This record gives sequence, C-alpha cells and structure tokens, in this order.
Amino acid sequence: MRLQVYRVPFSTNVERVALAAGHKGVAIDWVDVADDDRSPLEAVSGQRLVPVLVADGEIVSDSPVILDWLEARFPDPALLPCDSARRAEVRIFCDWFNRVWKRAANAINDDGPTDALAAEMRTAVELFEGLLTGRDYLFGEFGLADVTAFPFLKYAVFGTQPGDTDTFHRVLVDFMPLADDSPLRGWVQRVDAHPRS
Repeated sequence: MRLQVYRVPFSTNVERVALAAGHKGVAIDWVDVADDDRSPLEAVSGQRLVPVLVADGEIVSDSPVILDWLEARFPDPALLPCDSARRAEVRIFCDWFNRVWKRAANAINDDGPTDALAAEMRTAVELFEGLLTGRDYLFGEFGLADVTAFPFLKYAVFGTQPGDTDTFHRVLVDFMPLADDSPLRGWVQRVDAHPRS
C-alpha cells in the first residue's frame, strides 16, 4: 500500500504523523505544499489543513484520525498500551492535549498574552513534568501520548528553526519556560531521537 501525506513546512501536526509512521517502520511519500498556496490540499481533501493522508483512494484528514488509521492498519509496534485502562488514560490525555492544552497557546496572539493564558501554559508544564516522574516517556513506554505532545513541547527546548515564522510556534518558545533540570528537556531529547518517516 502506497501512503502519501500532504504537508506544509514546520507543521506540528505533520510531525505527529512522521513520528508515528517512523515508529512503525511505515514509509510515506511526502507531498510538499506551499504554506501560502494550499489549493492542492483543497483539491484532494476539500479543506486547507494538514496533514492529509491518501492511501489506495482513501483520504484521511486530521492528525489524530490519521494516527488512529495508522494504528489500526499497522498495529506493530503499537502506539497504544494493550491494557484497556492504560489505553483509556492515553486516549484521555491526547483528547485533553488537543482540545484543552492547545487552547491557551492558540489564544495568545501578537498583542500579548493574558496573565491567565500564560499561567495555564506554566501549569501544563508542571503537569507534563509530573507525568515524567520516574518515567522516560509520558505513559512509561514511547507511544501515542508522546507522538501527540512532542511536536509542540519541543519548542520549549529547541526553539524555532530558521525560516519558521509561525506565531504559534513563537508562543510555544516564549511561554513554556523550563528549568535547567526539567524532566521535559530529557524527554524532548529522547523523543527527538526516534525515527521519522
């Protein structure tokens, strides 16, 4: 099965798919789309967001849906724990991350953050650090939670790349201060060492 994934430069959601596919040893044919001309995305999927996966005529949009699609079709190695309770914990975390955590970071704009939004981001850093207490990865073994969070949290350690002018990425750099001994630093390095497709 040939997998094509449409992407734009510096996309955090695309990196989720690259990490998941790399973990599973699944090759992807990347289709690069210019950030300022997303008409190829609209032509294939009817919308302008990345990533978009195309496989044997099937079109799948939205990174969490693509991650589930990959897990269902390429179950080994797994991104989710076998134990149903642990799997539910990971699913709840990923849902929280996508619907709640990203809200504060997305709400901070060029006009400056509100104190409440900045405090939300600092509190979340403490939550991530707590999850890493005594663990190498967010839920013990490398998996879906790490794939979901890493592309965003890496900005607290690595900053932005040359050419990345995305305001959202700048917010992630500026409003997720980490102490020198934060366990998130080691986690970012460990996840970054994982292969990408």
